[in-house]
Amino acid sequence: MWPLTPRKRTGVTFVAWEVIGVIDTEGVRAEWTFPADPGAVRTARAAVRGQLRGWGLEPVSDVAALLVSELVTNSLRHATGPIGVRLMRPAGIGGVLLVEVSDPLPELPRERVARPDDESGRGLQLVASASRRWGSRPGTDGKTVWFELALPDRVD
Repeated sequence: MWPLTPRKRTGVTFVAWEVIGVIDTEGVRAEWTFPADPGAVRTARAAVRGQLRGWGLEPVSDVAALLVSELVTNSLRHATGPIGVRLMRPAGIGGVLLVEVSDPLPELPRERVARPDDESGRGLQLVASASRRWGSRPGTDGKTVWFELALPDRVD
């Protein structure tokens, strides 16, 4: 997980008090830590959209924000600690945006098949169908669920 030290952030439209920590939002990586509060979903979506707009990646911002919403919502339903969100454009992997959502719960998520009348249980199905690939990994302080989105051929 990331430290909980608030950092100054400019150029993103979101309410600063809803973010516990903003870490390294320059270059090819951006990270935030949000409180385990329902407002975190909206704030995470706004932060992701703002950062992708700043990187010139508007074509993937809607799907990235939607999938981040699903994963942050899952974290809120099952964990009680801070939620980390990280966006990366890995140098060795061309044309990919890597998105990670971390929380302090050690149990890895499992994709399940929701019945037509179920009111929940479709988040990981959505992540699986809308992303290039996805997965999860345990960490020393919880887990991280990640997904990759293919970037358009021409991105400035």
